Amino acid sequence: MTNPVSHTQSIKLPKVLFGINALVAWCGVLLSFTLYASGYYPPDTSNPTLLGNNPAGIDGLVGRLLDWITYFTILSNLIVAIVLTLLFLRPGRDSKIMRVLRLDTLLMIIITGVIYNLLLGPGVSHEGWDFFSNGLQHVITPILTVLVWLIVGPRRWINLKVIALSLIIPILWAAFALVRGAVIGAYPYSFLDVATKGLTSVLAFIGVIMVAAIILALVLMGIDAAISSLSRRAKRS
Repeated sequence: MTNPVSHTQSIKLPKVLFGINALVAWCGVLLSFTLYASGYYPPDTSNPTLLGNNPAGIDGLVGRLLDWITYFTILSNLIVAIVLTLLFLRPGRDSKIMRVLRLDTLLMIIITGVIYNLLLGPGVSHEGWDFFSNGLQHVITPILTVLVWLIVGPRRWINLKVIALSLIIPILWAAFALVRGAVIGAYPYSFLDVATKGLTSVLAFIGVIMVAAIILALVLMGIDAAISSLSRRAKRS
C-alpha cells in the first residue's frame, strides 16, 4: 500500500526545487537587465571590437539592451528561468519541446559556467551590484540547475533526437552574434571576435564547443539512465 504522506512529499519536492531554481535564475536575469538598462556599466572603449561601447544615459539605452540580450550568459540564464518556471507551475508537464528545452537548460548553463570560470572570469574583479549579478549568473544558477536536475529530473527525457534538437538554439545564437557583430563591428566575446581572430578561427572554436556540447549531452543521458535505473530498483526493494 502506498504511503499517502510519502506520495504527497514526492509530488511537492520537484515543485519546490523547480521554484527555487526559477527564482534564483530570474533574480540573476532581472538584476543584470536592471544594471544594463540603468547604465550601471560605464562605456568601455578599451576594445572597440567587443560589445560595451554604448553612450551613457538614455542615448545608449537601446544599444545596451541589444548588447545585453546578445550575451550567451543572458540567453542561458533566461532559458533556465523560463523553463524552470513552467516546470514549477506544472511539474508533470511533458512534451517534445519541453524535453528539448530542459536539456538546453543544462547544456547552455553548464557551458556558461565552464567557459566563464575557466576562460573569461579569471583575473576579472567584480564590485558592487555587479558582484551579485555575476555570481548569480555564472556560479549559483549553473550549480543549482545541475543539482536540481540530478535530484528531481525529470527523468528519461534525454535521447539522441532530443540531443540533436537541443543544438538548434545555441547554433541560432552563434549565427545571430556573428551577423550582428559583422553589422555593428563588435562581438560579445573575444573568442567570437572575427575582426581580430578571423572567421576560420571563430568557426573552429564554435565547432569545438558544439562537439563538447554533444559529448556533454551524451554524458547527461548516461547519468539520467543510471539514476532512473537506481530509482526503479529502489522502488522494487
